[in-house]
Amino acid sequence: MIKYLLTILVALMLWVPNFASAADPKVAFIYVGPVGDGGWTYAHDLGRRHLEKMGVETTYVESVPETDSERVLRNLARRGYDIIFTTSFGYMDPTLNVAKQFPDTIFMHASGFRTHDNMGNYFARMYQARYLVGMVAGMMTKSDKIGIIGSHPIPEIIRHINAFTLGVRSVNPKATTQVVWVNSWFDPAKEGAAANSLMDNGADIVTITTDSAAATQTAAKRGLYSIGNDSDMTLYGPEAHLTANIFNWGIYYEHIYDQVKNGTWKPSSDWWGIETGAVDLAPFGKMVPKNVQNMVMAKKAEIASGEFVVFRGPIKGQDGSTAIAAGAVPSDQDLLSMMYYVEGVMGDIPQ
Repeated sequence: MIKYLLTILVALMLWVPNFASAADPKVAFIYVGPVGDGGWTYAHDLGRRHLEKMGVETTYVESVPETDSERVLRNLARRGYDIIFTTSFGYMDPTLNVAKQFPDTIFMHASGFRTHDNMGNYFARMYQARYLVGMVAGMMTKSDKIGIIGSHPIPEIIRHINAFTLGVRSVNPKATTQVVWVNSWFDPAKEGAAANSLMDNGADIVTITTDSAAATQTAAKRGLYSIGNDSDMTLYGPEAHLTANIFNWGIYYEHIYDQVKNGTWKPSSDWWGIETGAVDLAPFGKMVPKNVQNMVMAKKAEIASGEFVVFRGPIKGQDGSTAIAAGAVPSDQDLLSMMYYVEGVMGDIPQ
């Protein structure tokens, strides 16, 4: 009898992997831009590929307009994908609407704030890396004018512009940043034109809050410098690209996948910092002096340890008034609703 029971037990143990394999979550992504944009969408797709290297079944739909996102989401849910990542702010309400229709599917929305029983949201504290690349710009500029190409005037982008400017002025108080808005996440023609406009007005370094590498290509043609966004853009202008603030989404996607597979996932609002590796810097260009690199990496370590907080006061607003009092640290909610410029930013926030 014991021998018989042992035989059954061994058979059951051998059967478990097949069951686990059948239950492995399938993962889908919808992207606002093309996977080859070189920036935001490309960074998310690197995260998807990270899952594929783990043996996870994935799919994606690229260049999905916000107005068509509900249809795409419903289609993916009906096809049996267990986790769906929606990777643009404008997908927030469509994601919530579809999540209510498919309670057995888990939805994760990037950069938003809504949650539901089967929907969470996530982002990474890119403003920390923005501060660091701002330091690079502040030490590398000769004209003390640095251009920023703005995508859409939402709190996320305003926060990033401010963090970058704080980084610039921490090492070069005379420098200013000038913002030109293109009202698009991905429009290489507009981004290139904006870069030229900023450079025509004296900027010798341009950074972006958009998704393409057009600004880096433009800077390279003009013999000036650029700082990339969301992913390493060195390929598009090695002689121009100083560094970039980058996402490492694979770390986070693996975390969520494991939670779902293990049955421990719960809806939450995740905002991972530089200490997790979810945000980082691209390699420095060969034109960036070693002393500049060392200063930036030392500050990165301070941010990771919590010794330095990017938005700890005193911080002045654009008009010179107190925006954040000395010693005060804004709450995450304050940061997520930030809609004012800090001192040193030139230009207006479009209404």
